[in-house]
Amino acid sequence: MTKPAATVTPNTWEFLRDPMMTPTGFREYDARWKYPDEINLPGMTALGLGIGTQMRAHGLDPVISVGNDYRDYSLAIKNALIIGLMQAGIHVKDIGPCITPMCYFSAFHLGTPAVAMVTASHNPNGWTGVKMGFDMPLTHGPDEMAELKDIVLNGKGAPQPGGFYEPVAGVWDAYMDDLVGDFKMTRKLKVVCATGNGTAAAYAPALFERLGVEVVDSHTTLDYTFPNYNPNPEAMEMLHDMADSVKASGADMALGFDGDGDRCGVVDDEGEEIFADKVGVIMARDLSKLYPGSTFVADVKSTGLFASDPELQKLGAKADYWKTGHSHMKRRVHEIGALAGFEKSGHYFLAGDVGRGYDDGMRVAVEICKLMDRNPDMKMSDLRKALPKTWSTPTMSPYCADTEKYEVLDRLVQKLVAKHDAGEPLAGRPIQEVVTVNGARVILDNGSWGLVRASSNTPNLVVVCESSESEAEMRAIFADIDAVIRTEPSVGDYDQTI
Repeated sequence: MTKPAATVTPNTWEFLRDPMMTPTGFREYDARWKYPDEINLPGMTALGLGIGTQMRAHGLDPVISVGNDYRDYSLAIKNALIIGLMQAGIHVKDIGPCITPMCYFSAFHLGTPAVAMVTASHNPNGWTGVKMGFDMPLTHGPDEMAELKDIVLNGKGAPQPGGFYEPVAGVWDAYMDDLVGDFKMTRKLKVVCATGNGTAAAYAPALFERLGVEVVDSHTTLDYTFPNYNPNPEAMEMLHDMADSVKASGADMALGFDGDGDRCGVVDDEGEEIFADKVGVIMARDLSKLYPGSTFVADVKSTGLFASDPELQKLGAKADYWKTGHSHMKRRVHEIGALAGFEKSGHYFLAGDVGRGYDDGMRVAVEICKLMDRNPDMKMSDLRKALPKTWSTPTMSPYCADTEKYEVLDRLVQKLVAKHDAGEPLAGRPIQEVVTVNGARVILDNGSWGLVRASSNTPNLVVVCESSESEAEMRAIFADIDAVIRTEPSVGDYDQTI
């Protein structure tokens, strides 16, 4: 196998013939490129050969489940990937267009040791990528991605005979049956179903109907031009649209899904957006009544309530804060035997008796409906108001080039640690500690905090702040964190801010 070139020039002879990809597409726990600016179809074939070679190096049976999201170019990219997998002698089971969690599910349903899902997740159109895993429910983390990057970029892909292509039908039905089982709602529930015209439109409305939920459709027609907004339930644009739909329809809540269906966003009956970490605390409270003494993993962007909530403490729940990223979180939940993991971005990892341990927006929707059924006298806003009050920012992402962001972050972490060591305050309060497991989470003496880390998926830093005291303190924390960030001239504008 020849080494892929690092530059991609469309409309050239080489572009149609030679594998090309930018090295930055290999990220911490999946691969993502702009297409065709950063990868071409022969480059995707080289990636397939690399994944197949990596499977053999890990001693796996040469069988893989492959799916693709609903974008106009995803089928061509999947087919190019499949050619590479077959070139590596892999038996490819193609489950067709699907959401990412259905691809994960297919490993259990079909008994395949590996999966590869062609998706750009919630990234806007123009992006593509692959989420892959060899040991479900786990997916590739930094070590596996570094190994794959070495195989592909250094031309170590090894062709083998025996490749085979098999289209597989019926996984959609098996997946939906697995999600719902024989459960039916006993209370009336009216839910705005928001899919932003993404792949989840082929699942969520039908799922709610099976549950016995009244559905209010919000952009549930499949349309890969995304005519309304990019499906991303962490973006305020989508959450505000969901809130408007709740108010207009009188629904009990809105549940929204990202482009590949592995995340879920929630808006309550009053039109209030509940960030996923707070929904996680609501779910942890409910699950702790059924499973006392459970451990819950939360990512470093999440609320401090997992550790400080008196209700969770009373039920013997234990909190474990871990690195942001779906692969990091899945692995942590699996390794320490946690009942669930919650990520502020809307990835939920329900394990044990509740789920299979991978992130699945549809499974979350089912469990939220079950939670509402177990609390028939409560509205979602009641459950929100029952939590200790905190003030938190949305996830805010200032631009920082992929080639620079980790070095920039290292310097920012050093500056924030030095602030703590020097006894300097932040937002007028003493800094209690700086947690550096994933960026810097600066925790104040009252439990309020601010975080800066590098995005694993896009050329950005990520900033989140939370105050246990007031909105004013939350804004002050952000102002002081941002002041440190602004000492780095290569950091650009935010995508959204408070």
